[in-house]
Amino acid sequence: MGDSKPVKSSVVQRALAAVERVGNKLPDPAVLFIALLFIVWVLSWLLSGISFDLVDPRSGEPLRVVNQLSGNALTTFFSVMVTNFTHFHPVGVVLVAMLGIGVAEHTGFINAGLRAMMAVTARWLLTPMVILVGIVSHTAVDAGYVLVIPLGGIIFYAAGRHPLAGIAAAFAGVSGGFSANFVPSALDPMLQGISQAGAQILDPAVVLNPLNNYFFTTASSLLIVSLGWFLTDKVVEPRLQSSAVDGDVSDLPTMEPLAVHERRGLRIALIAMLLGIALLIATSLPAGSAWRAPDGELTSGAAPLMKSIVPLIFLLFLLPGIVYGVSSGSIRSSRDMIAGMTKAMTGMGYYLVIMFFIAQFIYAFGQSNLGVLLALEGAEILQKLALPGGITITGIVLLTGIINLFVGSASAKWALLAPIFVPMLMQLGISPDLAQAAYRIGDSSTNIITPLMPYFPLVVVFCQRYVKSTGIGTVTAMMLPYSVSFLVLWTIFLLLYWAIGLPLGLQATYGYPA
Repeated sequence: MGDSKPVKSSVVQRALAAVERVGNKLPDPAVLFIALLFIVWVLSWLLSGISFDLVDPRSGEPLRVVNQLSGNALTTFFSVMVTNFTHFHPVGVVLVAMLGIGVAEHTGFINAGLRAMMAVTARWLLTPMVILVGIVSHTAVDAGYVLVIPLGGIIFYAAGRHPLAGIAAAFAGVSGGFSANFVPSALDPMLQGISQAGAQILDPAVVLNPLNNYFFTTASSLLIVSLGWFLTDKVVEPRLQSSAVDGDVSDLPTMEPLAVHERRGLRIALIAMLLGIALLIATSLPAGSAWRAPDGELTSGAAPLMKSIVPLIFLLFLLPGIVYGVSSGSIRSSRDMIAGMTKAMTGMGYYLVIMFFIAQFIYAFGQSNLGVLLALEGAEILQKLALPGGITITGIVLLTGIINLFVGSASAKWALLAPIFVPMLMQLGISPDLAQAAYRIGDSSTNIITPLMPYFPLVVVFCQRYVKSTGIGTVTAMMLPYSVSFLVLWTIFLLLYWAIGLPLGLQATYGYPA
């Protein structure tokens, strides 16, 4: 028994090394997406003449694959190529947030803040802290990708640990545990609305609570933090020790104590940050606040507060960064502030190149209906199998995880699947609340291993800051233990949760009818 663990570990490490080698032999991510674009064009041409016995749930019309090599499709593609890129959501999110973060990093505010934090945080608690912050960041939509993930690397490096392990832990919390959160977010009412519409196909009287999965996602956050902590410290970081840090880390923080002028600057900057947060809270609390949606909600997708998350992050780092720079003496003129923004944008050049080709691929893939075809065919197979409840729920998790490798948007995917899954499961006696919980597990777990996820190339860029040779294979192999563990153990957790009968959320049930 004593010799079995090293053998297992060795097998796992060899498998991950093989994934990394194969993945890194793939073309550059930009070239990969160019190739995928051509594949979509060819597949759409080949499948466009085939009639599928499927109904598109978005339109109610028979599903057909649209030929992207037709004259009309190609001319439309070229006419929208620029707007595909400029309107591609992740581009604006990343660049605007990085402007503020760039100033805070250039002036030394982030450096000083992390050194002060690590002076009072035990080294062994860094991993769960980073994962927990990543989970909480879901409340701020996509902010975790551009804020928490790079900070994970900086925190680990400053603590003398491998920076890629910090990025992996943060990525696991932000993206792998996307549906694990104890703070309600805009995702909850968005998915609930889609689930309710799917349920009302069968029963128009069904009404779901926006927090119908709240208790389960809260409990799931404990599972994700625990699993992520174990995997980071025992599997991922030991393997990364062979990857030498050869990037430019000269401006990253170390564990040196803060100087007098740094302590003064940090104190004043944190006061400025707290005053800004207090002002935001004070202006958002009144029932008639301009930050609220027309229905009075603060966390709905229509609320100006939720739409302003990225600009608020920009200000949250810009203003304290400037205050710190002036107070500590690291800023002597307005040119220093602009220099920080410029430096941050300089590092984004490679990311922008990749994003251009990802935007074109996602447009063509969406227009072709290939993603819809994949989702509907998989759902139809699952429906025909008519398996027992527990196995069916597991099948939905796995199918969602597979589809998630190709269709990234959580809401778009559920909009395709809910009209099929929810009524189907209701006929099997399974509630829409449970169907939605199963979907959320599959949707989260495979986020971190698919290069088709728009923020995946950004994580590669973050890693290359420390290890220049980082490629798609490196990140995929690094995140694979999290993805597989989350998918398997989170599914088992849901089945046990169901078996015990713990409440899923507010006004939620397991069975239908309740």
